[in-house]
Amino acid sequence: MVRRWELPAYDGIDALELAEGDLAAPEAGEVAIRVTAIGVNPSDAKSLAGGWNADPSKLPLPVGQEAAGVITAVGPDTAIASGPVRVGDRVVAFKIAGAFADAVVVPAKDVFAIPAGLDDHTAAGILHVGVVAAELLALAGATAGDTLLVHGASGSVGVLAVQLARRAGIRVIGTASEANQDKVRAFGADAVVYGDGLADRVRALAPDGVQAAIDAAGTPEALAVSLELVGDPSRVATLAPGKPAQEAGVKISAGMRPESIAFREPERAVILALAAERSLTLPIAATFDLTQAKDALRLVATGHPGGKVVLTA
Repeated sequence: MVRRWELPAYDGIDALELAEGDLAAPEAGEVAIRVTAIGVNPSDAKSLAGGWNADPSKLPLPVGQEAAGVITAVGPDTAIASGPVRVGDRVVAFKIAGAFADAVVVPAKDVFAIPAGLDDHTAAGILHVGVVAAELLALAGATAGDTLLVHGASGSVGVLAVQLARRAGIRVIGTASEANQDKVRAFGADAVVYGDGLADRVRALAPDGVQAAIDAAGTPEALAVSLELVGDPSRVATLAPGKPAQEAGVKISAGMRPESIAFREPERAVILALAAERSLTLPIAATFDLTQAKDALRLVATGHPGGKVVLTA
C-alpha cells in the first residue's frame, strides 16, 4: 500500500488527508519511484486554498511537485529525461503531481538521474527553486558588470539567484533580515536589511546605480523599491504574479505561464548539473517526516522558513 497526501476540498492545509491505496504499474512513458525525499514549496501551500486556478474536478487533489527516490519499475520501451534507466537507479522528478507520497508513478519525461555525490534531500529540493531563480535572472536581464538587487536573498529562491548571478560576473546586493545578513554574504552578495529606508541603504552600497532587480520576496516593498531604484520595469523580475506587478509592467515568473514553462523545462538539467558540481548550494532549513506534511507546509506558508523545507519518506 502507498501513503499519499490528498486534498478532498479547497479548505487549506488542515483539510489535507493522508490516504492509502495501491500503486499502478507504469505504462509506456512512465516510471515508478520509491520516494525518499520531497521538496516542499510555497506554491504547494497556496494551491490548497483554491484561488483563481482551483478546479473541483481535480479533487481529491494530489499534493507536491518534486521528489527524489529509487526506480522500482519502468514502463515498456521507456527512458527518462536524462537517458536510459533501470530498476534501482536514483532519480529526481519535477514537475509532477502527487509528490507527497512514499511511492509515485510519473511521466518519465520529468525524471532525471541523480548525479553521483548529490544527496537525495538536495536533489528533491533544488529543481523547483532553481529553475525559478534562473528564470528570474534571465527576465531581469542582468549581465556581467551590472549591479543586481535581489530581494529575499536568504530564501531558497533568492540564495540560488544570488549564486547564479555571481557565476555570471554580476555584482549582487541582497536583502534579508538582520539575522540572515551573514548568510547572504557567504554566497557572495553585499547584504542589506529590508524595511523602512531600504532604497537609501541600497543607494549607499551602489552609488553608481542598480541596473536590474529580482523580487524573490513577493512583498509590496520589494516591488516598489525595485521600480524606484532601477527605473525601467522591463529590468525588474518578480515571482509574485499579482495585479500590482502586472500594472507596473515588470517581468513575471509564474509556473502556469507558457513562457515560464518553456524556460523552466530545459533548465532542470542545467540546475541539476550545477548542483552536482557544487556550483550551487541549497540551504536546507528543516526536514519533516512524510506524516508531518501539514507542519512542513505551515512553516513554508510563513514566508520565512529560512531555506528549503524537505519531507522524508
